[in-house]
Amino acid sequence: MNQNFSHPVIPAEPVDVQPGFFVPRMMFFTKGVGRHREKLSSFEGALRDAGIERFNLVHVSSIFPPLCKRVSREEGLKRLSPGQVVFCVMARNETNEPNRLFAASIGLALPSDKDKMYGYLSEHHSFGETEDKAGEYTEDLAATMLASTLGISFNLDTDWDEREKIYKMSGKIVRTTNITQSAIGDKNGLWTSVVVAATFIL
Repeated sequence: MNQNFSHPVIPAEPVDVQPGFFVPRMMFFTKGVGRHREKLSSFEGALRDAGIERFNLVHVSSIFPPLCKRVSREEGLKRLSPGQVVFCVMARNETNEPNRLFAASIGLALPSDKDKMYGYLSEHHSFGETEDKAGEYTEDLAATMLASTLGISFNLDTDWDEREKIYKMSGKIVRTTNITQSAIGDKNGLWTSVVVAATFIL
């Protein structure tokens, strides 16, 4: 796994989230698959399957804010309006190669002090990986980024299961998870798209 943290990292300090800051209050995960003879239309189909095609999506980088509450897709969608500008962390992938296995995934790692510290979201897209393998990779990546920010000592050469134990035994990381969508390229060569999104609500 190519995870290069060559630059020294100063452990993050807890932050105070002040009212009025442009900080999401909620987040929900969603995912979808689309197929069409046109590449763009297949992506639109994946967004429809994920339930977020009606919004003006703005891609952002990968910080899960302090005090942000994770809600269900159903609850999150009820709080958004058609045409609304919506911020999200997104991973997507597509192929028109028949029978090709591919995936898109987002991992999430949360600190134990979720009211003061931020977490990490990581994006990944791949070919030839199973859904479980791609999901494990992004979960590992998010947890490793958070661990380096929190100053947790670890060895990148050890496997994910071992490092997961180290991270959680430190008491600084409380939870890791992932959302992953895989698919197999359409047998007749239609474009097939997959999308996963961590969708924020302000």
